[in-house]
Amino acid sequence: MTWRPLLLSFQVAALATALAGVAGIALAWLMARTRFKGSDLLDAVLTAPMVLPPTVLGYYLLVMLGRKSGLGQAYETITGSTIVFTPTGCVVAATVAALPFVVKSARAAMENVDLRLVGAAQTLGASPLRVFTTIVLPLARNGIIAGLTLGFARALGDFGITLMVAGNIPGLTQTGSLAIYDAVLAGRDAEASGMAAVMTALAMAALYAVAKLTRERRHGF
Repeated sequence: MTWRPLLLSFQVAALATALAGVAGIALAWLMARTRFKGSDLLDAVLTAPMVLPPTVLGYYLLVMLGRKSGLGQAYETITGSTIVFTPTGCVVAATVAALPFVVKSARAAMENVDLRLVGAAQTLGASPLRVFTTIVLPLARNGIIAGLTLGFARALGDFGITLMVAGNIPGLTQTGSLAIYDAVLAGRDAEASGMAAVMTALAMAALYAVAKLTRERRHGF
């Protein structure tokens, strides 16, 4: 069994989870505590990756980030490299796949934070950033960690979005899920079984961790 695709999957998932975490936590706080025109549309857009077929979502990203797009051309001008069909494309695809899980879980946790505590801190002169970092984040910690864990698991196993945006290039963009697909097509059943077992174990560990965090959040132990 080759470990390179699995290692790439882990690296991509870790980076994607970090990016989705920064963006997702900020978006979750915005949506949990403020109502603004277009908030429902933003919620729908952020939730879309959970229900859209991955190939459809991947197609949209391919059009948005391809070499003929404004974003793709700007990125290539700055970095000298493209987004699509590169490891960067893998990270973008995995980040988009992970983001809804982070936002949903973090938002639910933040909405459960007692507003009286927030108000008291503001009355005592705490800045919005200090309120967020010293009150909201600690109290919503379990929900945020659960969202990050689910996001990591989703990013680790992404197939359709990654295939459309980054392709299936061995040694460059071939993640674990894509390698399993290739191994099955080529009749390398033992290799496919080994990689599938590793990815299943990681996913089950993530789900077990989420279940523990959710129980602690509900029951306080």
